[in-house]
Amino acid sequence: MPVKGLLVMDVDSTLILEEGIDLLGEEAGVGSEVAAITERAMRGELDFKEALAKRVALLKGLPASIFEAISERIHFTPGARELVEAMHKRGYKVAVVSGGFHETVDRLAEKLEIDYVKANRLEVEAGILTGRVLGDIVTKETKKACLQQWAEENGLELAQTIAVGDGANDLLMIQTAGLGIAFCAKPIVQEQAPYQINEKNLAKVLELLDTAQ
Repeated sequence: MPVKGLLVMDVDSTLILEEGIDLLGEEAGVGSEVAAITERAMRGELDFKEALAKRVALLKGLPASIFEAISERIHFTPGARELVEAMHKRGYKVAVVSGGFHETVDRLAEKLEIDYVKANRLEVEAGILTGRVLGDIVTKETKKACLQQWAEENGLELAQTIAVGDGANDLLMIQTAGLGIAFCAKPIVQEQAPYQINEKNLAKVLELLDTAQ
């Protein structure tokens, strides 16, 4: 069956209710420091790369088993499963692209049978986090590029794509997609996104899609 379209979602505070890195910070005993940096980055007040490096450095020394511990504290946003299942039935590919980490995002994607996943990866040595990220950091430019690449791979026009996110790091992706949605988003995103949903229910994306078509 030909692919009808592509839905790309942010993960933290979009696909899930929590910010994964903030949960890691809490486990490391630096929760308030990490959360404060996250908030400023999502509002667009800090460069995302710099903000991520600062937060990851605070996690140095944590055991890699920490991801198992926080997985029990992560909850899908209401309507997440309904949205993914509905989009698959409509012939869409569904992707997530995250400034968070493969170590948590991959588990979530597997549960929902997500088609594409892009996230950061933390460096681990001898079972301990080093406080560094491996490879290139997922930036707003990366998110936009993933949307474009996955659309091209499936022979889709950008008009056939949907992007959903809440933070400043999602804005380029949202503005590039055919249907760009600020989801319970920070003020800078709400101001600049073509569409917005202000209720914590991802199933509302379906309503918006049907209205916009």
